[in-house]
Amino acid sequence: MGNSVDVAKATYDNSIGDAELNAVWSDPGFDRTQHAVYYVRVLEIPTPRWSTRDAAALGIEIPGGLPATLQERAWSSPIWYSPSRAAAGP
Repeated sequence: MGNSVDVAKATYDNSIGDAELNAVWSDPGFDRTQHAVYYVRVLEIPTPRWSTRDAAALGIEIPGGLPATLQERAWSSPIWYSPSRAAAGP
């Protein structure tokens, strides 16, 4: 994934990736007799960390050892699949 953060200005350009995702996915190994759980993981584009924004606003260097950017992560709610008694077999 790219990074559009301008550390000196503590800004970024939201031009990486897609603003909206819409897809259909199917599990090629799906077995209707087995329990399964599915979820989606999402990565946000890198953005300036709060300490980078503060340093830029105050006109000072970013305090030593702190990362200049961060990248948030998110997870969807899980989708649980339980086979029916008929699908599970005898």
